[in-house]
Amino acid sequence: MSKKISRRNFLASSTVLGFAAIPFSVAAVELQEEEPEALLTVRSQLGQTGWLMPTHFGPPAWVQPWPDPSGEAHYNDVTGITIRYLTDGIKLRQYLPHPYELDGPPIVKVAYSMNRGITWLAGGQYNVLGLTVRATYIGEKDKISGDYALVLWENLTDPILAGRELQGIPKIYGDIEDHQTLNGVMRTSLSNRGNTMLEIEAADLAEMEPPAFEQLRADGADGRLLGWKYIPNETGSRPVISYATEFPISSQYSQAWSATGRFQWRQQKWAENPTQAHIVNAMYSLPVERIVSCTVTKGSKILHTGLVRRLR
Repeated sequence: MSKKISRRNFLASSTVLGFAAIPFSVAAVELQEEEPEALLTVRSQLGQTGWLMPTHFGPPAWVQPWPDPSGEAHYNDVTGITIRYLTDGIKLRQYLPHPYELDGPPIVKVAYSMNRGITWLAGGQYNVLGLTVRATYIGEKDKISGDYALVLWENLTDPILAGRELQGIPKIYGDIEDHQTLNGVMRTSLSNRGNTMLEIEAADLAEMEPPAFEQLRADGADGRLLGWKYIPNETGSRPVISYATEFPISSQYSQAWSATGRFQWRQQKWAENPTQAHIVNAMYSLPVERIVSCTVTKGSKILHTGLVRRLR
């Protein structure tokens, strides 16, 4: 049987345990329990040294001096395919947690990227396939717009764990093919447990006109990914942590092309894909009223890990 510690008793013993309560004005979260007193989320005095489970081994032995500026993670070679499509706003809104609201038309962005030359992975690489929607967070203190992350598949464990536990981005594992190009058509696919979930194509590439390219560069330089950090209790019956987050990301584009985009979801049976079928089938159920745009890009990006914050 687990023992719950009340706020009063915890604070009285925090010095002995080696923990410090987070000030309410900074990052404390109180969750209402059935008991008279709520539990308090706390932070260990490990400091800002990049600790993740298992903490008893200490933080990673990062190379010194660190090649990136403090609070940044540089991705030096990024190739992307982005398809934006208009869908049903009523159906899309059911996947936005309160107090997020749609910002503009109900457009879903399907974004694939092949990332190489990643500094924090010692020059390593991984692929991403993310689904986002333009949304605005309207809270008690913050009102901010950005790309709300519905789900991000990645094909490497390290960024999945960091993104979920630290930044509050809903990352899960998927097999994401490096894109291939044949007869001017770029193709990639997403699968899990040997079952294809999504196929993507970009064809008829044409170099982007200068005005559109400059607008793309301006938009990318001030990007932000919005998420919802959710960590459940040990039985999965309720959250221990549940709040919105902001993750600034800057993209620098060296080349860009307009293209004709195509994508196809594959419905999943529970026996084929027991942990992700509900996600894929939810996206499959969103109607594609029309493809708004398809863009192919080359460049780099900076993840501003030191600026990630909780929205209030």
